[in-house]
Amino acid sequence: MNEQQIRQAYEIAKERYAALGVDTEKVLKLMQDFHLSMHCWQADDVAGFENQGGSLTGGIQVNGNYPGKARNMEELRADILYAMSLIPGKHRLNLHEIYGDFGGKFVDRDEVEPTHFASWIEWANANGIKLDFNSTSFSHPKSGDLSLANPDKSIRDFWIEHSKRCRAISQAIGEAQGDPCIMNTWVHDGSKDITVNRYLYRELLKDSLDQIFEHKYDMMRDCVESKVFGIGLESYTVGSNDFYTAYAAKNDMMITLDTGHFHPTESVADKVSSMLLFVPELMLHVSRPVRWDSDHVTIMDDPTLDLFSEIVRAGALNRVHYGLDYFDGTLNRIGAYVIGSRAAQKCMLRALLEPTDMIRDLELKDKRFERLALLEEAKVLPWNAVYDEFCLRNNVPVGESYIAEVQKYEADVTSKR
Repeated sequence: MNEQQIRQAYEIAKERYAALGVDTEKVLKLMQDFHLSMHCWQADDVAGFENQGGSLTGGIQVNGNYPGKARNMEELRADILYAMSLIPGKHRLNLHEIYGDFGGKFVDRDEVEPTHFASWIEWANANGIKLDFNSTSFSHPKSGDLSLANPDKSIRDFWIEHSKRCRAISQAIGEAQGDPCIMNTWVHDGSKDITVNRYLYRELLKDSLDQIFEHKYDMMRDCVESKVFGIGLESYTVGSNDFYTAYAAKNDMMITLDTGHFHPTESVADKVSSMLLFVPELMLHVSRPVRWDSDHVTIMDDPTLDLFSEIVRAGALNRVHYGLDYFDGTLNRIGAYVIGSRAAQKCMLRALLEPTDMIRDLELKDKRFERLALLEEAKVLPWNAVYDEFCLRNNVPVGESYIAEVQKYEADVTSKR
C-alpha cells in the first residue's frame, strides 16, 4: 500500500469507529504514550557479558542456534536500536544485571556497582531511551536450587547483597534519566522433587526480601515476580503466586505478572482486576507460553488480547507497565523483537478501539444478546487500518514491509558475525 491508500483506509476506519462512539485520534494519542520495556536478553539468548560461553541454569533455557546473535555490548546495542527503528513509538529497555559494562574484568554479583552501568546510562540518554532493571539469580556458581531462600546463610547473604546493589543501581539509573527505573526481583528457588521444608524456605525468602527492601529509594520502583515451576525445579517453587501476591499486597508493592508463569489454562487477564484492588501497580512480562514457560515470541493470541482488553476495561492504563520477556534462538532475533513488540501494540490498540462504554451499558441493562453481538463485531472492525496509520505517523515500515528491512540487516550485519 502507498501512503495515499493508507490514509484513505484510515479515514474509512475513523468513520466506522466514530459511529460506535470511538475517537481514533484519541486512541492514536494514547498509543503514542504506550511504552514497551523491551528486553535486552532476546538479542543474545540471555548470555550477558559476565561469563561468555557459560550455560544457562536456574530453571530457564533458550532453544535454537540461529546465526548472528549479538556477541558483545556494541553488537547488542546496535541490534536493539535497529529493532526499535522498526517499531512505532518510543520504548524503554529492560536490563539484567549480567549485562553490565565490566570492562573485561570479573565482577562478582555481590560487588556490582552503578559505575558498571554508567555507559548504559550514557548510551540510553544519547538515544532517548529509559532503562529498567532486573537482579540476576541464575547462571552462577552460587545459584544452585536456592538463592534468597537458601538455608546456608553465607549463600543467602550473597544474594541479599546482590539484590541490594541492584536496587542501588536502579536508583542511579532513575536519577540519571529523570524517570523512575523499575526493578524486577525474580529468583528461581525451588525443588526438583518432594520437599518437606516448604514453610522454612518461604520463611527464609520473606526474611531476605524484608532485608532487601528495607531501604527506601525515590527514583526506582520495586516489583516482585512469581512462577509456577522451572526446568529442573518442577515440584516446588518458593516464590509462588500466592507468596508474592500476599507479600506485595502486605507491603504495598508492585507485582509482576509474567504471562508464561502460570498454568497453561489459567487466565492472566482475570488477575488484573483482582490484583489492582490490593496492589498499587502492575508490571507485565508478556511472552507466549506453549505448554510451559517456553518464552515463544509474543503474537496476537487470545490470552494477550484478553490481557490488554482487561487493562483498558479496568481503566488501569496509568497503573500498568508493559515489559516483554521472551527469548527465542530459533529465528532472526531482530525479527523476533519486531514481531513481539508490534503484536503487543496491536493488542493494546484493539483494546483501546473497543466500544467499551457502549458494551458496558448493554451489560448493565442485561442485554446479553446485544452485548455478545457487539463484542463479536468489534473483532472485525478495521483496527488494522488504524495501526497502519500509527506506523505511518511514526515513520516506520507499514504492514509486512518491515520483513525486507530485517532481511537487509541480516544480510549486511548479523550474517557476517
